[in-house]
Amino acid sequence: MKYEEFKKYRERMNKKILQEGNLDTKRFFSLDSSVYREGKLPAKMKELMGLVASTVLRCNDCIVYHIERCIQEGASDQEIYEALNIALIVGGSIT
Repeated sequence: MKYEEFKKYRERMNKKILQEGNLDTKRFFSLDSSVYREGKLPAKMKELMGLVASTVLRCNDCIVYHIERCIQEGASDQEIYEALNIALIVGGSIT
């Protein structure tokens, strides 16, 4: 599946889940959105952390999502590479 197709599919499915989901599902989606907002930690740093966690957990859809969000938050290629190097160390050398 091409990236643009994946994005459209993800948007369509998220919309369907939110429309048909119960209150707990809606709360989860709300929490997921709120934790990545600017706070004591900058939003860019939070997205880079999300990228590291997604990579360690090997969630391909999550990795793509967080790379996109990192770019939207202004992360440079080098910042993304460094975050992925952390994921490599955490997910590959310790476990």
